[in-house]
Amino acid sequence: MLGTAARLGIGMLIPDAALGVLLANLAGALALGILAARLPASDLRVFLGTGVLGGFTTYSAFTVDSVGLWGEAPLLAVGYVVVSLVGGVAAAVLGMRLGRLGRDRATA
Repeated sequence: MLGTAARLGIGMLIPDAALGVLLANLAGALALGILAARLPASDLRVFLGTGVLGGFTTYSAFTVDSVGLWGEAPLLAVGYVVVSLVGGVAAAVLGMRLGRLGRDRATA
């Protein structure tokens, strides 16, 4: 519920649904990368990762937006899919690096 409410907030700030979903998914991938690097496997990590961030990000809206864009502007749809997938992986990698950096500094 917390993640879904946060995504709703983004949707209210960014009226373009596809852009709002893209930003939520990229921010969620970054946050999940940090979380995975910082927290050991635990109930808290599952709650925050699967629960909160799972509700914040949305694969279903991404796919529906992609199909809708394909009907209107196929090139834009391809760009949206590429930016979503490549950007999501890049954000997760960055998040994991940032998480490890913070963890390493905390233990030093």
